[in-house]
Amino acid sequence: HCAHRTITMKLPSIAVGFFLASHQASGFSTNLLSSSSITKQSSTSSLNVFSVSGSTGTGEGWIDPSAPVNSAASLKKTLDEALKGSTFKKRISILGSTGSIGTQTLDIVDACPDNFVVDALSAGNNAKLMADQVMKYSPKVASLSTPEAAAELKTLLKERGCTNMPEIVHGAEGIVEAATVGSADTVVTGIVGAAGLLPTIEAIKLGKDIALANKETLISGGPVINPLVEKHGINMLPADSEHSAIFQCLQGVPPGGLRRVILTASGGAFRDFSKDELFKMCEEDPRAVQKKATTHPNWDMGAKITLDSATMMNKGLEVIEAHYLFGASYDDIDIVIHPQSIVHSMVETQDTSCIAQLGWADMRLPIVYSVSWPHRLKMPYKPLNLAEIGSLTFKAPDTEKYPCIALAYEAGKKGGTMTAVLNAANEAANEMFREDVGLGFLDIPKLIEGAMEAHKEDFKVDDVTLDDILNCDAWAREYVAENTKNVVKAPILST
Repeated sequence: HCAHRTITMKLPSIAVGFFLASHQASGFSTNLLSSSSITKQSSTSSLNVFSVSGSTGTGEGWIDPSAPVNSAASLKKTLDEALKGSTFKKRISILGSTGSIGTQTLDIVDACPDNFVVDALSAGNNAKLMADQVMKYSPKVASLSTPEAAAELKTLLKERGCTNMPEIVHGAEGIVEAATVGSADTVVTGIVGAAGLLPTIEAIKLGKDIALANKETLISGGPVINPLVEKHGINMLPADSEHSAIFQCLQGVPPGGLRRVILTASGGAFRDFSKDELFKMCEEDPRAVQKKATTHPNWDMGAKITLDSATMMNKGLEVIEAHYLFGASYDDIDIVIHPQSIVHSMVETQDTSCIAQLGWADMRLPIVYSVSWPHRLKMPYKPLNLAEIGSLTFKAPDTEKYPCIALAYEAGKKGGTMTAVLNAANEAANEMFREDVGLGFLDIPKLIEGAMEAHKEDFKVDDVTLDDILNCDAWAREYVAENTKNVVKAPILST
């Protein structure tokens, strides 16, 4: 029996070795193959050519993905990791530990204590919750935003008799320290906004895998992040529901087998309003609009992303993130409204088959896959019951009602620093709307469009650096702050 088990475990490795050896013999490269190119030998046999990704058959607009998909090397890496078994133990650092992503990640740690150890935590100013987390998980590093919050944490831990005191740090440097703690092998990036960019870069440089819940890392920093991922050979693993769904659907899809990515969207707070109804409500009852825009019908999420869902900028940002994660051209990334939030996204393969990932609207599902990939851990969650749901519906988004979608596609196709400006302008306008400074719901896309238009003078597409991205981020925020009063009086954005 034992001998039989040993042979069974080795067979897939032998098969992969034969597969790769055969490909080498016939002219295939075993390096990380570009999804936008094909490697041929002199023979005209179609068996000696990898398919070209995308719907056009040319690979135009496709790039090398940052996620481990769509290449022979990623297939081998996935299989090698899977064959190690689910008795693995990962040491993780959680950025944003007191927020939605962070607390749900810790729920997973609680459910799988044999698989995960927490080495570092970073958060905002919630010293009391951080103290609870430190007492429970005993991290080596605990970081908070301000020196005052860090001092409060230290006092609280002393009062509770903490015998395993972590290194307590604060500020941007503290987040980087939490991300780069030596013993952690995976960093969960659960902080919102461009603040996640630098710590993610520093973690990648140290060879740490990234469980990516921070959209802005790739949206703003894609031109810098993707080359670093390839250079350091780390795994960029999506932790948000849509990109996790796509990632899961792509497991086992061969190089060039991906034709199209289909992102599903709940439709946000105003999905049941027509364009005219929404615009009328914005004019007649802006206070009601503000209240509704910050309440999501399906998901329990943070305030920023809930508003992004209402404007559907979150889906526009996800289009850009999908481009960098999976290499798809913008012409091969589509959005469909799916109010039930059960189908979390889909991929279409070259034979026009569609593969979808389904599950309840529970953020723990994508998070657990991001920290356990490619393993499937047994979790104590409610199984999906399609009969209980009854029906699933889909419809195309109204881009006149949601002008942020078109702005995101435009920024993505321009590439370079334009996506950093889009992201920062949105983040600043989103915050101003929530702070109730008189900014209307329809003023958000006006400000973003204005920033993008103004940035065309300084737009950079080649050799983009981290400094370029950070400078554009700061400039776009200043633009929004300075132009808020003017834009409130501007006409409704037309598409």
